[in-house]
Amino acid sequence: MICNQCEQTAKGVACTVSGVCGKKPEVAQLQDLLTYAVRGLSRVVLALGKTGINQPEIDRFVAKALFTTLTNVNFDPESLAEYIRKAVELRENLVSKWGNPVTGDEGDDPSLHFMPAGDLQSMIRQGEEVGQLGFAEADPDIMSLKQILVYGLRGMAAYVHHAALLGQEDPEVYQFMHRALANLTNTTLNMEDWLNLVQECGAVNLRVMELLDHGNTETFGHPEPTPVNLGHIQGKCILVSGHDLLDLKELLEQTEGRGINIYTHGEMLPAHGYPELKKYPHLVGHYGTAWHNQKQEFSRFPGPILMTTNCIQEPQKTYFESIFATGPVAWPGVRYVENGSFQPLIDRALEMPGFGDNQEGPNVLTGFARNAVLKVADQVIEAVKQGDIKYFMLVGGCDGARGARRYYTEIVEKAPDDTIILTLGCGKYRFFDRELGTIGGIPRLLDLGQCNDAYSAIQIAAALAGAFECEVNDLPLSLVLSWYEQKAVAILLSLFHLGIKNIRLGPTLPAFISPGVLKVLVDNYGIKPISDADADLADLTR
Repeated sequence: MICNQCEQTAKGVACTVSGVCGKKPEVAQLQDLLTYAVRGLSRVVLALGKTGINQPEIDRFVAKALFTTLTNVNFDPESLAEYIRKAVELRENLVSKWGNPVTGDEGDDPSLHFMPAGDLQSMIRQGEEVGQLGFAEADPDIMSLKQILVYGLRGMAAYVHHAALLGQEDPEVYQFMHRALANLTNTTLNMEDWLNLVQECGAVNLRVMELLDHGNTETFGHPEPTPVNLGHIQGKCILVSGHDLLDLKELLEQTEGRGINIYTHGEMLPAHGYPELKKYPHLVGHYGTAWHNQKQEFSRFPGPILMTTNCIQEPQKTYFESIFATGPVAWPGVRYVENGSFQPLIDRALEMPGFGDNQEGPNVLTGFARNAVLKVADQVIEAVKQGDIKYFMLVGGCDGARGARRYYTEIVEKAPDDTIILTLGCGKYRFFDRELGTIGGIPRLLDLGQCNDAYSAIQIAAALAGAFECEVNDLPLSLVLSWYEQKAVAILLSLFHLGIKNIRLGPTLPAFISPGVLKVLVDNYGIKPISDADADLADLTR
């Protein structure tokens, strides 16, 4: 296996024996084969689209299939094999119905003719034969850009899937996904062409985040600043982790009046700010203060756990029976919630002991999405003009296990008292419970939400730039980002598309960025690796 798609890849180069995340070689090979099979399907869909024949159900399948290849989403070989078979079945059905629409040199792509082996072991060998991501490229810079594109597509696919569940779709988004996959074997494209495709991926991902934002706010209301308790209440309980707010709402509906308290974990903390979710009195609090210690937190929780997306580290078999999953999440031994019915999860919650006492914990604030922040924009602007606020720093992104991620805690704790800290994503669990005080009644630490709520951060930055009649890059604002997996890649591409410069990224730079591509990013966007918190703060706030 060769896998370098996440920040914690072995030795900063690639996992070749087994994934640091727990991924086994056979899983990596099947994920490569799935990407290959989907490429062939996308070629057919793309060609048919040019004749006016659209396939919305297949569009959604392609997004879900790419989503299932993200880090820590699907480690079940049988599940991945089923996706591969389905991709080929859909392709063959289209060809049978409409004829082969792919002609000329494009028809030479072997993914168009791929047929999966009849048994799992043979299919794994097919994945090994097609190689990493299902294509080869001799030029290291072109290979780097192709990888960035694929990883950006995988991250974007997660947001596409969540937005579609809320009824928010754009045919142009799917069209780009098909076109980007089809171009992976295009030998006529030069480095500038690939850079343009990567930039376009960022533009399309921005559109997807807008769709998801609209779906969330239309369905659950605009987030409101809300205190969330980190303690617990005596009684039966369920812990919900991941990103899927719709799953949480359906679970809240199905547990209403059942005597079961619902707790959030990880990126579900912002759910407490949405009016249509926080109205349920049995949504009682947030459990866990360190995403990177997830295994310990899960093993101590006295109720079942619902995983709604990819924020899961390899679960311990001792509590497999208490983990349930939705969406593309699939792990051997983890039970899947079928057709939106959470009754098996509820039954398990009633069997387990729950919390035996009440424990009041500290409160943390969430719900500072764009609508909430822009309502107090006048106060913020006045505080800047009076010199009470001198700097804004967005410290956001993903969390992970590397000790170097202590940097993000340090830079927040050491930031001057006249600095407003904006945060989003699960990276905030390094510092989200810190008491940083207020400036003129405005909390110094503003939680904007989940990773996809980078859209809110962009809207806030644009509004501030408008108020001060300057460009975003001229604001007293710095972006200090942490990355772990492919959604972070997609968001970073969106920031590049917007022309945002001087981003600090860490704890390490992506292994799939070649020296030549890195030079382009440095020259055009001024991207820098994080260094020492004190040194970076001195540079950022001078």
